[in-house]
Amino acid sequence: MRALLLAGGLGTRLRPLTDSVPKCLVPIRGKPLLGYWLDLLLRNGVEAVLVNTHYLPERVRAFVATSTWRNQITLAHEVALLGTGGTVLRNRDFFRNEAFIVAHADNLTRFDVAEFIRRHRERPAGVEATMMTFETDDPQSCGIVEEDERGVVAAFHEKVSDPPGNHANAAVYIFEPSVIDFLATLGNEVIDLSTQVIPRYIGRICTFHNTDYHRDIGTPESLAKAELEFSPP
Repeated sequence: MRALLLAGGLGTRLRPLTDSVPKCLVPIRGKPLLGYWLDLLLRNGVEAVLVNTHYLPERVRAFVATSTWRNQITLAHEVALLGTGGTVLRNRDFFRNEAFIVAHADNLTRFDVAEFIRRHRERPAGVEATMMTFETDDPQSCGIVEEDERGVVAAFHEKVSDPPGNHANAAVYIFEPSVIDFLATLGNEVIDLSTQVIPRYIGRICTFHNTDYHRDIGTPESLAKAELEFSPP
């Protein structure tokens, strides 16, 4: 299986730290965030990773050039950001018409990659995607998921003021190639997964609950929590 790490974001909420460091390279306990992602995926059965770049791309290129995984990493630069779904569509050939992982690389996480893949392979009939979920301590800032008895997404509430729970979308997915076919029908280069795709797949996404660790490190407060909480694998 191959994976896409979305790493082109501006990290505006972390300024001034991100004035000179792209968000995907923000250090947690002395190690760049992207380094954790590459180790997690490539040590656990993912054969190749595509990383999109946009903001401070030269810093990301320099980091990848020194990585022990550099021969398994492909970089795809975006002069203008394509959105999470647009990046998938632009790079569809990389996935070789097979199921693939997509992850927002500006989150800090730790999970069993093999179990995530197994959950997708054993998904209920009619399901075309698997979404990782986690228990958030800030439900209003997340996409909150409601599931049926099979663990299939029955409703999705994106950043609402009164969310019906705290099981949140971790923005880590496994998609079947049919999802890319759907992206192509939208007729746009810029596509957002959370608003334009996930709502259309309600009833066709199963969940994998991350009980280990997951946190968006997009604010100084959450980054500080991660520094205190996170134990590298």
